[in-house]
Amino acid sequence: MARTPTVVVIDDETGSRESMAIALEKAGWTVSTFDDAAKALAFIEETPSVTLAICDLRMPGMDGLGFLAGVSERGLDLRVILVTGYGSIESAVEAMRVGADDYLTKPVDLYELRQRVTNLLENRELREEVSTLRERLDKRYGFESIIGKTEPMERMFEQMRLVAPTRSSVLIVGESGTGKELVANALHQASSRREERFLAINCGAIPPDILESELFGHEKGSFTGAVARKIGKFELAHKGTLFLDEISELYPELQVKLLRVLEERSIMRVGSGDVLDVDFRLIAATNRDLEREVVDGKFREDLYYRLKVVTIVVPPLRERTGDLALLAETFLERLCAEHGRAPKRLSQAALEVLAAYPWPGNVRELRNVLESLVIFHQSDEVCPRDLPSNVRQGGQDRRSGASTQNISGAPLTMAEIERRAILETLKLTGGKRAEAAAILEIGLRTLQRKLKEYREDGSTEL
Repeated sequence: MARTPTVVVIDDETGSRESMAIALEKAGWTVSTFDDAAKALAFIEETPSVTLAICDLRMPGMDGLGFLAGVSERGLDLRVILVTGYGSIESAVEAMRVGADDYLTKPVDLYELRQRVTNLLENRELREEVSTLRERLDKRYGFESIIGKTEPMERMFEQMRLVAPTRSSVLIVGESGTGKELVANALHQASSRREERFLAINCGAIPPDILESELFGHEKGSFTGAVARKIGKFELAHKGTLFLDEISELYPELQVKLLRVLEERSIMRVGSGDVLDVDFRLIAATNRDLEREVVDGKFREDLYYRLKVVTIVVPPLRERTGDLALLAETFLERLCAEHGRAPKRLSQAALEVLAAYPWPGNVRELRNVLESLVIFHQSDEVCPRDLPSNVRQGGQDRRSGASTQNISGAPLTMAEIERRAILETLKLTGGKRAEAAAILEIGLRTLQRKLKEYREDGSTEL
């Protein structure tokens, strides 16, 4: 334990009080003894290290029940063990109903006493650790982990606050790099399922012949290579949340099976005839226009409407440039700490360049740029000349009105912005597709499909 807790022993019988105190001190605890419950209560109120009290039920003046009432009235975070004679066990049980954590009968078995105290203190420590972990999870994955104060973000936060406590399926829509998984995680953390698992799977990163097994699981021997039973994500997410990223990449047969799971709330593992009930909340995400995919016959209409019970749109960074300074400064602080670097600051001129750049890769691209600066830049101030050339040039183009327009002067579409982000990332990686897919946080299969589309429409020679 981080500190030695103080245990208070309250008993008007000197022999009983002293024997319990000696047994507990030998076990390593600090012990304070009292023959008066009111005095003990005053001591506990002034001594934060007291975490547990052992109190006799029958005493002159304030008895054990009075002591429990005093603990409750003062809001003290205290574990209480009541000690009673054999004839008063019913009273002890009643006392537990009103706040006692455990009870012992006289004459007290000192070995059992130590064991009961150990159990209660360990349970207290475990609860404190769980509470601390929950606070850390909320900080990392809760609403506060999503940085933004502009109007588009406030609208998104309001939607999230309303939908998080419900059981509804959620479809998160946004460009690559906007933070859709962060939104999904925050919804889970703010829901009644927060104590259960949050499982994420990228539908575009797993080959079709493996994805079904990943979702449904399989039985041993159900296909070549199935050397053991595998529990799928649907089962593992029972009572929790399942996040399906790049939902548009589901092949048609699996779209049908997913729809059936959402309607029937049951599954069968591959190679099994047993029906298993599953209870999970589905959150899906896509960077594509699913409505267009439905019109083009690439995505099932019935599944689309089943997914989009609630749709949350994550705005691209270029639509919330008012958040850019806050994002950049926060990322810079975190990254310096993460990499063990001295704190750095962005000059006003550098911030202006960052704000002028269109950020086709969104928040992820901003973070990657800043991480590179943290690792390679030596000075404690980042100036415009320290920024990557594409960011500097893009910012200049933006200020001249060219960054979000094509050659004809018309605004760029989302598809064109996406194409630019993919091609620029490939240039940065020297054409290494797996590395580019990792940076863009999309599946390699998705990247390859995109490049094939670009070749077919003649927009790239790759």
